[in-house]
Amino acid sequence: MPEINEEQASAKVSNRRIHMANERTFLAWIRTSIGIMAFGFVVEKFALFIKKISYFLGKSGVPETNVPSPHGYSSVFGIFLVGLGALMGALAFIRFKKVERQIDEDTYQTSFALDILLTISVIAIGIFLVIYLIQST
Repeated sequence: MPEINEEQASAKVSNRRIHMANERTFLAWIRTSIGIMAFGFVVEKFALFIKKISYFLGKSGVPETNVPSPHGYSSVFGIFLVGLGALMGALAFIRFKKVERQIDEDTYQTSFALDILLTISVIAIGIFLVIYLIQST
């Protein structure tokens, strides 16, 4: 059996730490994608809640002008968010495996594709929600 010197043992421990950091980053991306999917689910169910409330208010004798419109974008937006979260989870796994291979080959290069996707998504969601809230008031 070949002997492992101190330098090789130190490199293996260091490499292990880098792999664990990569795994923690992957898990953070997974938590983010689950959060986006959960938010999309809540937004979609909120559309159903609004439809039920508008039906209830319509039946209770309240004038129709005060009833919120059941036809909104929240259902489509919620489904979009669930899909975006699932896509981010898949991309996070692809990124995790790519970085894992680069660590083993000692050729790691940063990639901003997933970071840019998340940033653009959060900005787009924020803009959409601001517009949606302004129109609904």
